[in-house]
Amino acid sequence: MHTPVLLEKVLELLNPQPNQNFIDCTAGAGGHTFAILELAAPKGKVLAIDWDPNAISLLKPQNRLLAREGNYADIAEIARQEKFHPVHGILFDLGFSLNQIEKSQRGFSFMRNEPLDMRYNQNNPDTAEKILNYYSRTQLEHTFKEYGEEQYAKQIAAEIIEVRAQKPIRTTKQLVEVIERATPKSYRHKKIHAATKTFQALRIEVNDELGNLQRGLSEAVEILEPGGKIAVLSFHSLEDRIAKNFLKQNQSLSLITKKPAVATAQEVKLNPRARSAKLRVAVKQPHVNSLSQ
Repeated sequence: MHTPVLLEKVLELLNPQPNQNFIDCTAGAGGHTFAILELAAPKGKVLAIDWDPNAISLLKPQNRLLAREGNYADIAEIARQEKFHPVHGILFDLGFSLNQIEKSQRGFSFMRNEPLDMRYNQNNPDTAEKILNYYSRTQLEHTFKEYGEEQYAKQIAAEIIEVRAQKPIRTTKQLVEVIERATPKSYRHKKIHAATKTFQALRIEVNDELGNLQRGLSEAVEILEPGGKIAVLSFHSLEDRIAKNFLKQNQSLSLITKKPAVATAQEVKLNPRARSAKLRVAVKQPHVNSLSQ
């Protein structure tokens, strides 16, 4: 069962009111979506966006729920196409859903032997396999270091170059074996799996996650009503840094969370995915004109 992370905090800080409209930029399994929809009754609507068509197919559009396949980097255009305004709140939940790990067979998890795809949307021409087999050593090292903060980025990149010269790297199992050969034995017995950071880096690179977040946040401010709120739920330091800097530095916004909201020990116990979650929320200044009309 999908458990939405920091649900109570999201609802508390976004504070949906009856008849208000919200956009859930990463609908996933709909945990946050339906909770917001309930509080926005009787006339408030939610526009649920997800880049993964499988996620959208699980949502059943109803009177007050619109479901739209798309990249949240294009949130302004999607809202205009759907004639969705005014917008009183926008949620970016940057965690990927358990459905993508458990059922997609796209290689998001190093715990399964699957093809190295890692695309949220199959129209994206780039795959993890292409990156691993065609990027130069320098490009691979940069990807692992910048997007995974991987301390053994140089060694892993070098091992990939050596292995792929003999045989293409096509599966998650092959990649895990490469990472284990490239890193010290002690690194493979830490609390965090040795492949975690490399897999994160590849997923970010394949889907341009950080670039899309920057563009999505900028467009979200455009369509948000004065007094409306933006909430960003991030799961690693790179996303959180972008969210923190954007919400703090954008002159149209005023931070509500001086420090990010995090999960309680009880929530982490019930839902380990919440351990790394950080929630930041800002409100659009009342005097700033909205471009949603």
